[in-house]
Amino acid sequence: MIRVAAVGDVHASDDREDLLAPGFADLDARADVLLLAGDLTRRGTREEADALGRQLAGVTIPKLAVLGNHDHHAGDPDAVVAALGAHGVTVLRDAAVVLEVDGARLGVAGVKGFAGGFGHNVLTAFGEPEIKAFVAVAEAAARELRRGLTELAATGCGARVALLHYAPVADTVADERPEIHAFLGSQKLAEAIDRAGADLVVHGHAHRGPHAGATPGGVPVRNVAMPLMGEPYRVFTLGTG
Repeated sequence: MIRVAAVGDVHASDDREDLLAPGFADLDARADVLLLAGDLTRRGTREEADALGRQLAGVTIPKLAVLGNHDHHAGDPDAVVAALGAHGVTVLRDAAVVLEVDGARLGVAGVKGFAGGFGHNVLTAFGEPEIKAFVAVAEAAARELRRGLTELAATGCGARVALLHYAPVADTVADERPEIHAFLGSQKLAEAIDRAGADLVVHGHAHRGPHAGATPGGVPVRNVAMPLMGEPYRVFTLGTG
């Protein structure tokens, strides 16, 4: 069994470094890997990313992350990635990795994802070039997610996790205002997951849940945004047989 701790939307600040660290104090004893589901910072600055890295200093298990929309706000996501990397946090940008955990292999495909909506309200590439460009971003993210999960399947991983920021299903954003659902995620991500296969999906971005949902194909989806969970992280146990 592999224990996966996950949390998103920690919104780290460089002026309050005492907020997050205490919650991570027992993490090494409770989990085998930590997944950070985007919105790692408030405004996407190097200083905020560095502050988060320092608060994770006591966590020695592997730390994997994706960026969120907040992490792009300052216009320099590369600086956020570099600052976190200096503290041992691997940021997955449309990438997949395999971790060895007590003789088992855990594959994680990390994609930020994008917006576009769900079901009958999904945005389609019709009309102005700006709309087509918007939809193209969501479609590209879904393709990268499917590619990553497919590559992990070829490695013979015992378990595969999709690490996202944006939601792949409406289930886990249902308590947000309906008028913003289209900006909280894209069903194209769920389509990619069901085609490639996964054992668990974690995401953030929506601060209201519910916490649990599933793709149309039955893959468990969990919204791990810290404001929703009200706890530093949540641990999921995955079989590897």
